[in-house]
Amino acid sequence: MNNLALPVDSFGIGFAATLVCSLLLVWTKRWHGRYSLDATHGVQKFHITPTPRIGGAAIFAGLWLALALLPEPQQELLFPVLVAGLPAFSFGLVEDLTRNVSVRARLLATMASGVLCWWLTDASLRHIGVGPLDALLAWVPFSVLFTAFAVGGVANALNIIDGFNGLASGSLMISMGALGLIALGCGDAHLAQLCFLICAVTFGFFLVNFPFGKLFLGDGGAYLLGFLLAWISVMLVSRNPNVSVWAPFLACGYPVFETLFTIARRLWHRHHPGLPDSRHLHSLIKVNISARYFAAWPAPLRNAAVSPFAWVVALVPAACGVIFFELPTFLACAGIASFSLYCAGYTWVASLGRHGRHVQLGAVEPKEELDFEPASRRAAG
Repeated sequence: MNNLALPVDSFGIGFAATLVCSLLLVWTKRWHGRYSLDATHGVQKFHITPTPRIGGAAIFAGLWLALALLPEPQQELLFPVLVAGLPAFSFGLVEDLTRNVSVRARLLATMASGVLCWWLTDASLRHIGVGPLDALLAWVPFSVLFTAFAVGGVANALNIIDGFNGLASGSLMISMGALGLIALGCGDAHLAQLCFLICAVTFGFFLVNFPFGKLFLGDGGAYLLGFLLAWISVMLVSRNPNVSVWAPFLACGYPVFETLFTIARRLWHRHHPGLPDSRHLHSLIKVNISARYFAAWPAPLRNAAVSPFAWVVALVPAACGVIFFELPTFLACAGIASFSLYCAGYTWVASLGRHGRHVQLGAVEPKEELDFEPASRRAAG
């Protein structure tokens, strides 16, 4: 295992820059609020105070400042990824400011970031342990398209869970920390440092977002962090052949599970898979647990109380990915077990509200009927 000499200056500057930028965005909202404030109405919204939703800009600034202080090996790894992430971040940020960028456009922009990152780094998924698919992945064009699709899916998955104070950013730090531990375990200290750096930068935003929700991550932040999470996963497998592709899959388990389960649930109920609703796991935790058992708390704290429950859901598969990263059979069993626990947890939380008040699946705003509502429009982070 390589020694991990953390570049303290870049970690500290990245964290501090993101924290300061986040605070500035909060303090100056009277000037940019006309464009940046998140509304409080909508089927998936739970916050009660208009709040800036451009926290991704602070994270973006922190990453670029940290990049300047990184040792050269880490700079060579991070620079092309940040450049390639520009389409994903830009389309998300424009949506935060204009509310006029379609989900399809943002998803395609994130996939374009994946293709651009392959062009800059020559990294892509070449095998996943499934024979017929591995034969196709040996063909570079298919490998690139498959990787771009996977990257877009993970980025959108992080955006879907971006529903309450600290939820997405906390889950991101859990997943990215798991990837860092896997990289460290297989001797890739440089990639491990990047993972921990992204965690440090994200933590600067997290302190402003959790628990009081003074600043939201926004689509720009969710797509940027989702893209980074997805591409670090690709780099981990590409640089370390002994790491099973299912290890980073489990590290990203919670947002991926939520997305797959949401699509299946909506198809089961014969609803459009992109139809927004308030039946996500985190939404049910808010209505059936937080609102019921923490009713005396202020609204921002009730929203924040949802996140620790979801972090536990994220920790289980991530820990399995770290422990069994070289053992595909164990990872497969851990994946099935983790998803089964997710489904059991969802069923239990949903059962708590069968006799209580909850929002029906089809209760959507007319303008959003065919839209996969980005959760960053809610009390997000």
